[in-house]
Amino acid sequence: MVASCLWRATPELLVALDERFGEPLDTYVNGSQVWIREDGPGGSLLEWRLHPVAGYRRPAGLSTEEVFASVALALATGREPPAPLPTLWDGLEAFGVEPDDRIEPQPLAAAATEALAVAPDAVGLVDHETIAEAWEAARGGISIVAALFDQLAG
Repeated sequence: MVASCLWRATPELLVALDERFGEPLDTYVNGSQVWIREDGPGGSLLEWRLHPVAGYRRPAGLSTEEVFASVALALATGREPPAPLPTLWDGLEAFGVEPDDRIEPQPLAAAATEALAVAPDAVGLVDHETIAEAWEAARGGISIVAALFDQLAG
């Protein structure tokens, strides 16, 4: 189990991500966008992962690396994004990178809120392995964010 903070994907969240963190450190064909930053309690490393919707499809005309910046810019400037936000990402998750750090949920939430300037929608402990196995078995056909919210609510 690992401490996790979770936000629903909203235009305001994407604009805050872009303004506070800039472009992702890494982007994936499956739609995931990742930042690794020293935002955790005591400067510990956090992974910030923008999770794609189930069955994510990259917008036509954009490379994998262009999707986040194009969408965030459009949302920040009041223009139409290259694809509707609900067809791209479900939510953002923040969690500790180093397993030995043993970050507790509430200090993680405080540090993440300070870093992003947006409070998470849910905080608690999650089992990433169980969710990853279900996502792989469904070949990306389930929402990781829904699975995370289910664990955090349970």
